[in-house]
Amino acid sequence: MDMQVLVRLLWRRQQLKQHDRWSRKQLLYHQTAALHHLRQYAYAHSPFYQRFHQGLFDRPLEELPVLTKAILMENFDELVTDRIVRREEVRAHLTGPNPQGRYLSRYWINATSGSTGRQGLFIFNMNEWTTILASYARASDWTGLKIGLLHRTRFAVVSSTTPWHQSAVVGATINSRFVPTLRIDSGDPMETIVARLNDWQPAMLTAYASMAALLAEEQLAGRLHIAPSAVTSASEVLTETMRRRIKEAWGVAPFDVYGATETATIASECNMHCGQHLFEDLVIAELVYKDNRPVPDGVYADKLLVTVLFSRTLPLIRYEMSDSVMLSAQRSQCNFPYRLLAGIQGRSEDVLNLPTKAGGSVEVQPIVFHRVMENVPAGEWQLVQEGDRLRVLLAYVYGDFSDDTLIAALTKELETIGAQVPTVQVERVAAIPRGITGKAPLIKSNIPLASSKQ
Repeated sequence: MDMQVLVRLLWRRQQLKQHDRWSRKQLLYHQTAALHHLRQYAYAHSPFYQRFHQGLFDRPLEELPVLTKAILMENFDELVTDRIVRREEVRAHLTGPNPQGRYLSRYWINATSGSTGRQGLFIFNMNEWTTILASYARASDWTGLKIGLLHRTRFAVVSSTTPWHQSAVVGATINSRFVPTLRIDSGDPMETIVARLNDWQPAMLTAYASMAALLAEEQLAGRLHIAPSAVTSASEVLTETMRRRIKEAWGVAPFDVYGATETATIASECNMHCGQHLFEDLVIAELVYKDNRPVPDGVYADKLLVTVLFSRTLPLIRYEMSDSVMLSAQRSQCNFPYRLLAGIQGRSEDVLNLPTKAGGSVEVQPIVFHRVMENVPAGEWQLVQEGDRLRVLLAYVYGDFSDDTLIAALTKELETIGAQVPTVQVERVAAIPRGITGKAPLIKSNIPLASSKQ
């Protein structure tokens, strides 16, 4: 690890630990000040924001326009605050010989996979990047493991090794004798993953939620032999079934971490497992309906608007994310000042549109399918909408059940919300197909976007 990065990371990590001891009043004061500084910096250095927020410079956050990924990418060169940065040069850097190296010798570059329809490019300077590293370190600290220069804790990360994926760039940055880390691509053959983990014997295991559950099945089957003191899951919905199997396999409850390329960690569980604490000192999260009105506590939002308080090179103010999350109406029993997320049910892309018997259409929220699929004894599952057919893929089935019973349960749930039930087809497969970054979404539609909205 670069010594300058290490020093700044340690300093930033210590700052975040101090924030954890704040009162709610101190946190809100910090938010107000940090938002003011972010906006002033953006207005002084970004031609895009000078135009986008014209006449609104002194208005409250909730009155500002929403920044979508499409708007960001179309205006990238004017949105960035360094005038020599150019979108096509950034894109070329990612396809060059050293995509994990620093662009212009000072910027780290991440990209999204484009699974929502368009790839996003995100650029970070030293202060921003070390804050991102510190946000991940905070999530690790909350597991209770002692991690630091005097505690060489073995990590194993099973996610994406795609060079432009944030987890891969983070791994390349922190790779050192201080943080011995084994990185494994989740798309590798399971027997290879198991063999490497058995040889490494990690104290902490971090993986996509679906992969953590599969590794739990391998442990329970007697092929995997590791004893991690902490398990963290990320990037996918961690279902209650996954949670139970992970605890059964290793005797520890998994820590669910919620993050994104644009923001790094947004929320994480502490050792009380009472929900995910929003990292409100780093990100302001607005949970809203489709028309951007705020949703009340205890209701799933249609989307999330994030303002990244530490962003400067590419300021993100009310940036739209399609995640559907819910705020808890309860306060945490621990001493952290942060609000809690009560649930994450996926992205708006996980919402399926089905015709109704009356001739219209109905949106089927992920929770409708989760109510049924959580009772299926399978290590992995995925629902795929294809025309008038709904394919139910099941992998690593570990218990007896009837396909007809599963079809009947799904049919009942869909009929309850007024949907015209498609043909349901249950398929038992060796593994669930994974995307370019190794993720396996629980729900997906293979119907073109334009058609799904008709």
